[in-house]
Amino acid sequence: MTRPPDPPAARSFSLSDFDFDLPPELIAQHPAAERSGSRLLDGSGAAPVHRIFRDLPGLLEPGDLLVFNDTRVIKARLLGAKATGGTVEALIERLLPGNEVLAHVRASKSPKAGSVIRFAGAFDAEVLGRTGPDGSLFHLRFPELPVTLLERHGHVPLPPYITHADSADDERRYQTVFAAKPGAVAAPTAALHFDDGVLDALMQRGVNMAHVTLHVGAGTFQPVRTENLAEHRMHSEWFEVSEATVEAIARTRSAGHRVVAVGTTTLRALESAALAGTLQAGSRDTNIFITPGFEFSVVDVLVTNFHLPKSTLMMLVSAFAGHAKLMALYALAVEERYRFFSYGDAMLLAREGPLRQSAPC
Repeated sequence: MTRPPDPPAARSFSLSDFDFDLPPELIAQHPAAERSGSRLLDGSGAAPVHRIFRDLPGLLEPGDLLVFNDTRVIKARLLGAKATGGTVEALIERLLPGNEVLAHVRASKSPKAGSVIRFAGAFDAEVLGRTGPDGSLFHLRFPELPVTLLERHGHVPLPPYITHADSADDERRYQTVFAAKPGAVAAPTAALHFDDGVLDALMQRGVNMAHVTLHVGAGTFQPVRTENLAEHRMHSEWFEVSEATVEAIARTRSAGHRVVAVGTTTLRALESAALAGTLQAGSRDTNIFITPGFEFSVVDVLVTNFHLPKSTLMMLVSAFAGHAKLMALYALAVEERYRFFSYGDAMLLAREGPLRQSAPC
């Protein structure tokens, strides 16, 4: 009896596998005139189709479940000065109890524990020390509720590839229409395309909706500096999945319908909550690093924007849709002059392989 051949070994990926040439003029500096007027590259089928985002409701089926990230972007960027007069720029990374925050701080000389930073010429923050795995975050105490002070004196934390200063339009458009829970320092950008018209059309279509919360951190823009992906240290973000969302996913799965994640942040929250084998409600930090070969447990379809070359998000969407297919879609998007990154256009992707389990609950 002839022995069947061994299955091919899984391909090993490195950083250069996620690179692509992107003309700088394709990096969107401003949002589309209408949220749902962005383009949508539909890569969910055998052949890609060029659509407009407001077409999305017709691409979903009654009974499908859309899961959104309801985090709210805070005005996390603060400008200030040390007592010595040196200028300081801070990016609040995380809100803590007791009017305290963790922040990235840029200054000619790092402020010491016990010193004070005057922000916006309006309030003083005490430096309590440094923390984090590499000591890169500063622990600060504000005199009032941080969210209140940031709303008064902070700036919208636009991504580093957006070159203009934040404006009133950015305050409105770098925020989803359903943002509810403050804590993010970067927007869940795939959800920026949804407006009231699209949400109404989804409800009329019979598409169900649920929410998770993942407070997107500045680490989402952190570059991968090592060719060996196993050596990359992933940033950590706080997330919460409610019991209601777990139950909605269980109902969707038992009825034979699909779970559609709006954005990579939603996908990260759901798949993090299912790492133990079943989808579990609760909240905690996650540093999940999804690369090709990852076995998905929850998400069937993904709505996402176009991501930076060599980024962890490129690796995530490659794991989800398949590396070869994803890179071909990106090449097509460049050729067809799609707009990239936070204020850019969107994609619709289907999961390449089967779920690790059929009914997370």
